Amino acid sequence: MKLYLRFLWRCFRLSFVGDWRYHAWMLMLTVFVLLGVNAYAKQLVHGLVTTGMTDHVSWGLYIANFVYLVGMAAAAVMVVIPVYIYRRHELHDLVIFGELFAVASITMCLLFVQVDLGRPDRFMHMFWRFNFPMSMLTWDVVALGGYLLLNLHICGYLIYCAYRKVKPSPRFYIPFVFVAIGWAISIHTVTAFLFVGLGGRPFWNTAIIAPRFLASAFAAGPAFIIITLQMIRRFAGYHVSDDALKLLRNIVTVAMTVNMFLFVCELFTEFYADSAHIVSTKYLYLGLHGHHGLVPWIWTAIVLNTIALVILYLPFTKSLRFMNVACVFLIIGIWIEKGMGLVIPAFIPSPLGELVEYQPTLNETLVCLGIWAFGLLLYTIFVRISVPVLTGRVTADDDIKPQGVSATAPTR
Repeated sequence: MKLYLRFLWRCFRLSFVGDWRYHAWMLMLTVFVLLGVNAYAKQLVHGLVTTGMTDHVSWGLYIANFVYLVGMAAAAVMVVIPVYIYRRHELHDLVIFGELFAVASITMCLLFVQVDLGRPDRFMHMFWRFNFPMSMLTWDVVALGGYLLLNLHICGYLIYCAYRKVKPSPRFYIPFVFVAIGWAISIHTVTAFLFVGLGGRPFWNTAIIAPRFLASAFAAGPAFIIITLQMIRRFAGYHVSDDALKLLRNIVTVAMTVNMFLFVCELFTEFYADSAHIVSTKYLYLGLHGHHGLVPWIWTAIVLNTIALVILYLPFTKSLRFMNVACVFLIIGIWIEKGMGLVIPAFIPSPLGELVEYQPTLNETLVCLGIWAFGLLLYTIFVRISVPVLTGRVTADDDIKPQGVSATAPTR
């Protein structure tokens, strides 16, 4: 216990150590976190009237980010599967960064749920009246909470073993890895069922939402991990092979191809069959009776996703520069598609046929930016702690003070 407490203390001190770029990045994130806290304080005082949500559009930017981040958290499994099932050892040392990203993403998910509820005490209501297994919301709470605990255990155990310079015991983490693989699929499937099960919103009443959620998540998540791994390689001095990045690129390409195929299938079904929720679909893609607030958003997403997929398929765009452009386009495009393009249109028009558009307020946007900044701050700290431990520069055998550890020191 004494050794473990010392490990936690050294990790805490290490999170404050870095060069000027590290401190500038952390300062910027801290400023956005404080702006978000201030905006949330205003929301607590005045209520959800500070947001753009109304009785007609009761889910907005908060739930849009929640849906997107659930997928980003689930996408960590796309780093785990090649290693533990297909034995692709070039990703073995990088699995932990995907798991840490899942922890940060789930934390942001829970924060977005909290701010969307309006008052903090409403979050506790779910535990006092835990309507399990009838309520899909309780299934979502179990799925998110369980996935968070699984990833915390796997990451914490592996990093602590590296700190002690002992080989991890497979029985203490391998079973949890395989459980986490199935659990990752479940968290996004359950989230999709939350939408599909709402019969009063026909825009969501399609079985294709769950597979589209998974396909888009398995494209956007690894795309984000590709970007972060290159930053870790450049600024933290951790070895990340090009073969590992190419393997992740292949995963992104396949997943995005499936996502675009399902997208075309859904468009054909909607416009050719002229189904019950064609009105919301027309509002999203073409506008309705002079209301076209989401049209620029969704067409921007379509263009970005299409360009990204073309870049990934072209043989002369194999360089990291083109791959990074495609990853950025996918991250932005899928955020629009799964966020603003999925959540908002179901409320327009209302069940009574009223057309009330949704526009996020500045206060609402600042809360979202604050939560994103907190998640990135958390992930940066995780990486800052993990890299020196995993590379053997900080171990239980030495007494190196954190001030002597360079943020850009070379790996072994």
